[in-house]
Amino acid sequence: MRKNVAYWDRLVRYLVGIVVLTWALIGGPFWAFLGLYPLLTASWGFCPLYFMIATLRAHR
Repeated sequence: MRKNVAYWDRLVRYLVGIVVLTWALIGGPFWAFLGLYPLLTASWGFCPLYFMIATLRAHR
């Protein structure tokens, strides 16, 4: 799998993911568990949304 997330983007995703997930664990709203998404995409270095957007733009 090719990486499509830049280094700086991965750092931002890690920080946002950790902050939002911590908020969820200490009693925040249930939707805050979506903080897993940026954390996982930062770990993998691959974002499915970026991939879909790039694929759609390539077909134009």
